[in-house]
Amino acid sequence: MRAYGRRGALALAIGFLAAATACTGDAKTGSTRSASAVSASPSPSPSAPGLTHEEAAEEFHRITVSDDLLRVESDLQGRLDMVRDLMSGGQLSLTVAAYLSTDYAPPRYQWGAPTLLVPRFKTGEQAPWFSALTTRNGQPTLLTFTKSDRWRLSSAAQLLPGQKMPDIELDADGYATSVAPDDKAVTISPQFMGPVHASVAETGTAGVTAGLLAPGPYTTEVAEQIADFREQAKTNGFSYDSIFSADNFPVYALRTKGGGALIQYSLSRTTTTTTKTAEDDYIPVPESARWAISTAVLRRSLRLVETHQYATAVPPLSAPAPATVLAHDGGITRASGT
Repeated sequence: MRAYGRRGALALAIGFLAAATACTGDAKTGSTRSASAVSASPSPSPSAPGLTHEEAAEEFHRITVSDDLLRVESDLQGRLDMVRDLMSGGQLSLTVAAYLSTDYAPPRYQWGAPTLLVPRFKTGEQAPWFSALTTRNGQPTLLTFTKSDRWRLSSAAQLLPGQKMPDIELDADGYATSVAPDDKAVTISPQFMGPVHASVAETGTAGVTAGLLAPGPYTTEVAEQIADFREQAKTNGFSYDSIFSADNFPVYALRTKGGGALIQYSLSRTTTTTTKTAEDDYIPVPESARWAISTAVLRRSLRLVETHQYATAVPPLSAPAPATVLAHDGGITRASGT
C-alpha cells in the first residue's frame, strides 16, 4: 500500500507537469531524428525492437520531470522515498546524499532535449536500457536509464572540458548496438572496465594496468594524490588509505564507429584515516562530509565513502591506444567516524 501511495502521488504530480514536459523539446536519436518521426515512419528492420525511441523519450521525460518536481523544497511527506523509486545503481546513492546533505533542498536541474541512444533489444529483453545525451543546467551530460520492474535513472556523467561524445554506430533505423560484457574486439572489455579504472586510480603509472587508461585528473593524478596524502599522514602520525572498487554496479556499453566502445560504469572509493599516536592528534572532518558527521574533528578514525560515475571511450583492439575518460560525476555518499 505504501509503494502504491507514493507512485500514485507521483503520477498525479506528473500530470500537473504535462505542459512542462512538452516544453522540453523533441527528443532525438543518435542520428538526430526526432523520436516521433522514427516511430511514425520506421525503415524496414530485421526485427521489431523491444524498446522504441518513442518509449525511451517518454521515460526520459517522465523521470527527469518527476525528479525536478521532487527537488522543489516543500513539506511533501516521503519525498525521499519517492525519488528512490526513480533511481538505481550509483545514481541512487548520489541522489540520496544530495537530499541528506542539503537538508532536503537538493540542487535543481534544467534538462535540455535529449539525443537518444537506444540499443536494439529483442522483445522480452530482461534488462533493457538506453542512454541519452542531454544538457543538465547547460552542461552536456550522458544519462543511462535501465529497467527492472520499472524504468529508473542509473547513471549520470557530465562531459569533461575539452571532451566530446564519440560517434555511436547506428543501424538504418537509428538504433545503437550494445557491446557484450566479454567483448574481445576492444582493448578493455566492458566487464573489466571498472576493475582496470580502479587499479589505475590507486597505482597510477606503477601498476600492471599502467597505460590502459590515458593519464588525467580521474586516473593517474588520483593515484599521485593518494600517494602524497599517505606520506603526509604518516609524517603527521596518521595512517591513510584510499581504495577504489567496482562493487556490483552495472556496466553499459555502446559500439562506436570504427569498432570501439563507449562504456558507462560506476566506482566506489573508500578513504580511511586513523590516528596512530596520542588521542589528541585529532582528525579534521572535511566540509563536504559535515552533513553526515556532526563534529569538526574525530579522535580515532574517519571513513569516507564516495560514489563516482564515468563514461570512457575504449578503442578497438585493431587500433590499440589508452582509453579516455570522457565524463564524470560523483561525491561523498556516506561518512562515519569515532
